[in-house]
Amino acid sequence: MIAALIVIFVVGYIFIAGEHVLSVNKASIAIIMCGLLWAVYAVCAHDMEISEEMVTALGDTCEIVVFLIGAMTIVELIDRYGGFRFIVDNIKASNKRSLMWMLAFISFFMSAILDNMTTTIIMVMMLRKLLADRKERWLFACVIVLSANAGGAWSPIGDITTIMLWMKNYVTSVDLIINLLLPSIVSVIVPVLFASSMIKPTPLTPVVDPGYRTGYDLYVNNKNVSLLILICGIAGLLFVPVFKALTHLAPYIGILLSLGILWVLTEIVVNKYHLDGKMDGRISGIIHHIDMDTIIFFLGILMAVAALGQAGILSSLATWLNITFHNPYIINGIIGILSSIVDNVPLVAACMDMYPVVDQTVVEASLDPVYTSYFLQDGLFWHLLTFCAGVGGSLLIIGSAAGVVAMGIEKIPFGWYLKRITLMALSGYLAGIAFIWLETFFLEI
Repeated sequence: MIAALIVIFVVGYIFIAGEHVLSVNKASIAIIMCGLLWAVYAVCAHDMEISEEMVTALGDTCEIVVFLIGAMTIVELIDRYGGFRFIVDNIKASNKRSLMWMLAFISFFMSAILDNMTTTIIMVMMLRKLLADRKERWLFACVIVLSANAGGAWSPIGDITTIMLWMKNYVTSVDLIINLLLPSIVSVIVPVLFASSMIKPTPLTPVVDPGYRTGYDLYVNNKNVSLLILICGIAGLLFVPVFKALTHLAPYIGILLSLGILWVLTEIVVNKYHLDGKMDGRISGIIHHIDMDTIIFFLGILMAVAALGQAGILSSLATWLNITFHNPYIINGIIGILSSIVDNVPLVAACMDMYPVVDQTVVEASLDPVYTSYFLQDGLFWHLLTFCAGVGGSLLIIGSAAGVVAMGIEKIPFGWYLKRITLMALSGYLAGIAFIWLETFFLEI
């Protein structure tokens, strides 16, 4: 049984990694893999409680899926109302080199509030309005990918992997920010230093290509409404960590509450400004445009990983890693490199099943209390995992959703990225890990 489960998972992973070569949507592979894994486990294990195990796994997975649906709908709402155009139109740079640094830090902080994929779409599309040369846009787009991935690593709502760890109380929002903000900034500064040296500080020659998404542009016709939706949407996203801290309820309840309030607000706006027939401004219409392929992929891959966990494969792998390396920096460094080849979501999900959170009692009873303490809530292992899985995805352009999006929009060749960007990304990745080590052993953060 174990061999069959591993073969199914590995073959499925290969198909997922080769999505763009095979032209087969990875969501379809994920749900097939999920179904086959649970079927093989059910037939071979003869476990009478498998239905209860599946319900538990589905409940845990659906908490994340519901949160994503709510967050993606709010982001789509802001974009539909032209809220992000305020950011685009207020970017001022004297030359191309200063523009690169500006875009890097805007992407870094924007992805901490939104997500790395949405941030990359917005910023890369904006490049068409700022730069005419295609090769220059490739370099700038890659910098945006690096910055967006790093920006998502230190925020509890910045990336799906941090959302997963935060929702399941492996990390808390304040500790995550305190421990990973500076390492994440370092992981951006180092590669951008190299990238900016490849760009001459020549003046900008803007290209007029606004690329409006709808025939009726609310940003042009009523900027106040666009600004209102932008402020309320971002406030709704930022409200979720506060809501969780105050009520101790799951974050998906907070995101649903924010979505409901925004739903009422947009109904009032649509009726007041007579937007029906001009643009699809109601959430009931906007929700049809969120990326359901991504939602289904997460559902399939998280349930697939849960099947491996129930079969005991992940706990065995964790034991092997502990015995072989017994070092959180090496283990998470390997995980980060792997996340550039395969999706970081199943990697983090697997780690969460492989290494459960421990409490102080377990630490005190352990034969190696120092190593075991790394797995406490907000322990070193979980902060390293969050950083490495997020930033490590930048090593290859196919290693993150942000990279795949940029690759698709600008047609960036895989080989071009590997030759010119991978070493820069690796330098930032290693610099960030080194900074975490300095924080831990010298600053005692």
